[in-house]
Amino acid sequence: MNRVKIDAERCKACGYCIYFCPQKSILKQGENVNRKGYRCAEVEALADCIACGICATVCPEIAISVERDITEP
Repeated sequence: MNRVKIDAERCKACGYCIYFCPQKSILKQGENVNRKGYRCAEVEALADCIACGICATVCPEIAISVERDITEP
């Protein structure tokens, strides 16, 4: 399964990952607040993630990493 990891302490809730996600259901602004006072992005529907990495690419804080499952059938 693909994995999206968000470093909550680096996230500044800019929303770029949410806006640019092609699936539009992967990320949402979370309820948890980090030490800096930001409500960080959270993974909402990991099963829908296509592991394109756009969220990680557009993140100005380098708070997101994407791991793609490359197991062969």
